[in-house]
Amino acid sequence: MKTITIYDTTLRDGTQGEEVSFSVEDKLRIAQCLDEFGVQYIEGGWPGSNPRDMEFFRRARSLRLRRARIAAFGSTRRQKNPVHSDPNICALLEAETPVVTIFGKSWLLHVRTALNISEEENLELIGESVGHLVRQGREVIYDAEHFFDGYKHDAAYALKTLREAHRAGAATIVLCDTNGGSMPEEVERIVEDVRKQVSGPIGIHTHNDCDLAVANTLAAVAAGAEHVQGTINGFGERCGNVNLCSAIPNLQVKLGYSCVSSEQLATLTELSRTVSDLANLAQRKHLPFVGQSAFAHKGGVHVSAVMKNPATYEHMDPEVVGNRRRVLVSDLSGRSNVAYKAKELGVALDEKSAATQQIVEEIKSREHQGYHYEDADGSLEILIRQSLNQSENFFELSGFKVITQKESINAEPTSEASIKVRVGADIEHTAADGNGPVNALDKALRKALERFYPELKNIVLSDYKVRVLDGFEGTGSKVRVLITMRDEHSSWNTVGVSSNIIEASWRALVDSILHYLMKRRPRAESSWRAEAI
Repeated sequence: MKTITIYDTTLRDGTQGEEVSFSVEDKLRIAQCLDEFGVQYIEGGWPGSNPRDMEFFRRARSLRLRRARIAAFGSTRRQKNPVHSDPNICALLEAETPVVTIFGKSWLLHVRTALNISEEENLELIGESVGHLVRQGREVIYDAEHFFDGYKHDAAYALKTLREAHRAGAATIVLCDTNGGSMPEEVERIVEDVRKQVSGPIGIHTHNDCDLAVANTLAAVAAGAEHVQGTINGFGERCGNVNLCSAIPNLQVKLGYSCVSSEQLATLTELSRTVSDLANLAQRKHLPFVGQSAFAHKGGVHVSAVMKNPATYEHMDPEVVGNRRRVLVSDLSGRSNVAYKAKELGVALDEKSAATQQIVEEIKSREHQGYHYEDADGSLEILIRQSLNQSENFFELSGFKVITQKESINAEPTSEASIKVRVGADIEHTAADGNGPVNALDKALRKALERFYPELKNIVLSDYKVRVLDGFEGTGSKVRVLITMRDEHSSWNTVGVSSNIIEASWRALVDSILHYLMKRRPRAESSWRAEAI
């Protein structure tokens, strides 16, 4: 089994992506996670470009990494600077990393236009920069920038730049598809030629501008590349770098190469989500292998088949990469979806029962009204249990009133909500202020219920989303509100729909509280089973 070296550049190339930014603390934590996952190299940043990267390199010296080696990234020396005093080269050495990665020009367009120097002068920049860093005791990885474009323009010169880097002592030569415009067939053919003419390990660095970064990486490895550079979740400039969360399982699971251990591969989904969280970005649901939707099934025919044999609609076991199978319930659902989901939620339900068909029809009716249960398991469980007469009547609303007022043009508006609820034989009437009408209503409801259910103090609203369902009615349009609540152990989503945003929010809030109380104060197990099953 051939081993592929994984070089992660999330902390450098990944941060060049739009909306991606990491603090020093974030970068240190990601570096630790990458090491635990098993990558061999972690590119920490460009030390000559900003103080944050220099601070990262200073603090990274104290990281206790088990496998990965930290790399500093920069360019070859400038044409007018002696190599020993070039600021960029000096900054790379001052970072005190065991590995230095430098890029140089392979494309004559850049040599003549961007650098405005001769072909021979460019070769001198490459050779002197690599050689000086090697003499200073660094392992040097040479990134041949725009290599594929350069090769297609003038193959002889592009290859000459690689030979110069290798002659000067570069440990690995990396071929970069910097503009992301190459096709897999081109990449494979060019890498094969490079392997014949340049000795030493060859790497691949692809960008996703044609949505081919993974395909190009696999093509390069098939042609002999043994070092793969990329980022977690495909973060990077423009359309991003190759996504290691796709490249690694394709290489290891599909093609039989060795990248990390099987135990480490099983943490890939967690790694993907951690990096997204630290970037303060929602993980894209449809990411292959690691996305929330990667192994999600919605159509009734699909779900029925997957329940019999997952291989019918899954190309691999999701647990191999630390993901899980999900069954979605919507207006496209059949009884198989509902039965599977009920089992997942802990509700005993016979797929062939009349009760199951009634639940399917109720879900379809509500979805037609604008409800959306794919991301609202809390509301779905309440619907199922209420349909089966398995839900506790924890409280009843007698009424509420919400007032928002703005006292002057420059004043912030304030909101007040009053609410009256019945709990058993008791009626509780309370009021609360909030920074908005929904916040005030949430506070008032909790205030009314906490005397009876003190555990409600443990939950907080962690996300609140509003979507206009049909804009033709303008401000009178129906809206869908999706709420995420959490306690110290878990989180759950609920949904509400109405043409009144306060009412939609109320419905979602009530479901959130009912779901929590239902879990914390369940009936005796024997009474949870419906006679209809």
